[in-house]
Amino acid sequence: MSWKKQSILSAAQFTSADLTEILDLSQRIETALSAKRNLKLLDDFILATLFFEPSTRTRLSFEAAMHRLGGRVISTVGVQFSSLAKGETLFDTLKMVESYSDICAIRHSVEGASSLAAQSIQIPVINAGDGAGEHPTQGLLDLYTIHKRGFLERGKLKIAFVGDIRFGRTIHSLVQLLSHFGAEMVFISPDELQLPDKYRRLLDAAKISYTETHDIAALRDVHVGYITRIQEERFTDHREYEKFKDAYIVDLELVEKCRKDIAIMHPLPRLSEVATDLDRHPAAAYFEQANNGLYVRMALILGLLDAGF
Repeated sequence: MSWKKQSILSAAQFTSADLTEILDLSQRIETALSAKRNLKLLDDFILATLFFEPSTRTRLSFEAAMHRLGGRVISTVGVQFSSLAKGETLFDTLKMVESYSDICAIRHSVEGASSLAAQSIQIPVINAGDGAGEHPTQGLLDLYTIHKRGFLERGKLKIAFVGDIRFGRTIHSLVQLLSHFGAEMVFISPDELQLPDKYRRLLDAAKISYTETHDIAALRDVHVGYITRIQEERFTDHREYEKFKDAYIVDLELVEKCRKDIAIMHPLPRLSEVATDLDRHPAAAYFEQANNGLYVRMALILGLLDAGF
């Protein structure tokens, strides 16, 4: 079944053909926007953004994408500002949203919330991040960023994931997407934050080569370094967070010892794990990533609403 006119809940739902189509559509949208073409294709369509967990880039890029396409947005931000704070169930909130909108993007702290949403309502649902589970649209914009840097076409992509591999939902999604391209993967993290077993099984089944290490020096031999922050909100014991929060720091000195063409990516927001002295270096791709989110999310909204371009 095509990804179009469906909900987007997991990176696992996409085929290689789907990914090629999404990358191509995103590129055409970027080209059209650069040429100032009118892309007002969704007049009278409404996107509901339900962000029950903090977000800046993801929420704003979804909303900007809908506006760029000529649609409109209704939103709620934070559980404390919604009727969930009064005791309303998520199901009841979703049924209300179904009546008011044509498509919905939801972020929630509980893994599986977006799947519940898709089962509860008839409009397309986009998982904009669910707990420590997945963040498929971030994975797709990450894939597009790697594609634009030329590494997918080279056929020998080697990527290192650094930091919080266990709770890193952006990593969980990108790992699944890159498995379609035969990418070699390196996971750099403390033992307590290593890759969950279900993703090891996925990589084994796909015959993807991967290694796990504690040593940040492994970054020197890869095409892409994907850095993540240690997520304080995922720890029940603050002492554990304090133990790991500065485990890895990627700075200009380290990057200058890496491949000349390395790309340093980060889903943002960052704390200390990527130093600001790297921001003007050609390797820095994290602001480019955030910008690419607009094109990819425009492409996804068009596909889910079956609007031609």
